[in-house]
Amino acid sequence: MRTIGALIFPGFELLDLFGPLEMFGLLDKHYKIKLIAENIGTVASNQGPNVVADLPFQTPMQFDILFVPGGAGTRSEIENRSTLSWLRETAHNAEFVLSVCTGSALLARAGLLDDMHATTNKAAFNWVQSQGPRVKWKRQARWVEDGNTITSSGVSAGMDMSLAAIARMHDTDTAVKVANWAEYNWQQDADYDQFAALNGLV
Repeated sequence: MRTIGALIFPGFELLDLFGPLEMFGLLDKHYKIKLIAENIGTVASNQGPNVVADLPFQTPMQFDILFVPGGAGTRSEIENRSTLSWLRETAHNAEFVLSVCTGSALLARAGLLDDMHATTNKAAFNWVQSQGPRVKWKRQARWVEDGNTITSSGVSAGMDMSLAAIARMHDTDTAVKVANWAEYNWQQDADYDQFAALNGLV
C-alpha cells in the first residue's frame, strides 16, 4: 500500500487533481490518498468548488508519492515559502514525485527539478520555464520521466501520466485495466503532444 500526498492550494485545477487521482483510486488496495494543504480546512479550486484538506503541512507524515497539481493558483503559490519548504521535505522522502500542468513550476521553484528533464502545460510553457532555468524543459512531450520524478503537460495529460506511473509501479496490463475501468482512452506515447505545435513550441 502506497500513500499519496496530494498538494492542494487556492486556485488549483480540478481536473489536474481529480483526474489522475481517480486512476490511482481505482486501485484502492494499493493506494491511499490524502489531500494536503498549508492549513486544515477548505481550499477553493480555480473553478470554484471548495475541497477539504485531510492534513496540514505540519503533520509529521511520510508519503510514498508526492502529487502536485497545477492551476492558476501556482502563479502566487511559487512565492509561498511554506509550500516550497514542504515540497522539498516531502519529495526528499518520497518514492515518486508527480506533477501535472503548472505544478512543475512549484517543483522547479523548490529546486526539485534542477538538471532534470521535465515538461509542463504548453500554453504556460514560457512562464513555467522561467521558474526553473536549470531545468531541461521538453517542449514536445505529453509527460516526462526522469528518475523517480514524472511531470506532465496540461490538465488532461495528468491522467496519461498517472497511468504511465501505474504501469511503472505495477505493469502495463494493470494500467490498461485501470484505463478501461475509467472508460478512458489512454495515450501511451509520452513524446506525442499535439498541444506543443498548437502553442508554437515546435
